[in-house]
Amino acid sequence: MTSLFGKILITGGTGSFGSTMLRDLLSNSEAEEIRVFSRDESKQDLLRSEIRDPRVSFVIGDTRDSESVRLAVKGVSHVFHAAALKQVPSCEFFPMQAVATNINGSNNVLTAAVSEGVSSVVFLSTDKAVYPINAMGQTKAIMEKLVLAASRTKETETRLTITRYGNVMFSRGSVIPKFIDQVMRGEALTVTDPEMTRFLMSLEESVDLVKYAMSSGAGGETFVRKAPASRMIDLAESVNRVLGGTSGTALIGVRHGEKKFETLVAAEEMTRATDEGEYFRIPLDSRDLDYSSFYDAPNNTLGEPYDSHNTQLCQGEDLDSLLLGFPQIQSAREALKNL
Repeated sequence: MTSLFGKILITGGTGSFGSTMLRDLLSNSEAEEIRVFSRDESKQDLLRSEIRDPRVSFVIGDTRDSESVRLAVKGVSHVFHAAALKQVPSCEFFPMQAVATNINGSNNVLTAAVSEGVSSVVFLSTDKAVYPINAMGQTKAIMEKLVLAASRTKETETRLTITRYGNVMFSRGSVIPKFIDQVMRGEALTVTDPEMTRFLMSLEESVDLVKYAMSSGAGGETFVRKAPASRMIDLAESVNRVLGGTSGTALIGVRHGEKKFETLVAAEEMTRATDEGEYFRIPLDSRDLDYSSFYDAPNNTLGEPYDSHNTQLCQGEDLDSLLLGFPQIQSAREALKNL
């Protein structure tokens, strides 16, 4: 990645991704200032006490408030837009809250960035935006459409790109920390559907994806990082094995809005996607509404979607080895030894 200069803004900067991105930028960029934008005063205070770097400034605000977004964006060169409502069940029960943050809030970031002449913005999306069946995915899908529509206008020099990723291991609200807590309490590990699959990506890999999009995108593209996946039952059993859990697993049924597997690239998108080794690049469909120029050379071929069912499945010793590489697992092992 080309080193980033100037001032950088991270919306949702106190979240799992945002704080990991912040630490990476402090170590690997030449940023003059990094603004952490979020509405959670308590998390900002905790992060400030951990970081203690004069290049970091903390801005309290909400992406739903266009004026606070405009002030945060002013003078910034690059924006990483991570602020979102991400929990599927929460968005199912409060869909208008998902609309307010994931659609309206994202549009505020987009509008402010273009108006202020920001050089580039990366919008973080999700597998759930592909063939969406839940409010979280549906609002993220509309967010993507807003970014793509703005990229088609040719009226802005701001480079707008999108990244999609699936399950991020050890992020806030993800399943592995819950499994660890259940092992620590001697409880059975709760699994919704034994055949449910999820991609396995670390926070550091999600940061690499966003940095790749920032440095490689010309504008209007969607970037996806390839990753292995696991069945949820295999993941639960692996956590039990590496931690020495003895309470087994318990099936609890699928929660509101959950999908059986994650899709990162739709079959329809695969017709124009390019394989770039560790990543897929989905270019902007730049056609206008006059389709007559395409009649002579129709392309009706659909590709295969890229999802957590047809990617490499990780299980057994390979999955155990993957988990043992995380400090959170090592800490849990040590804590269990001392019980």
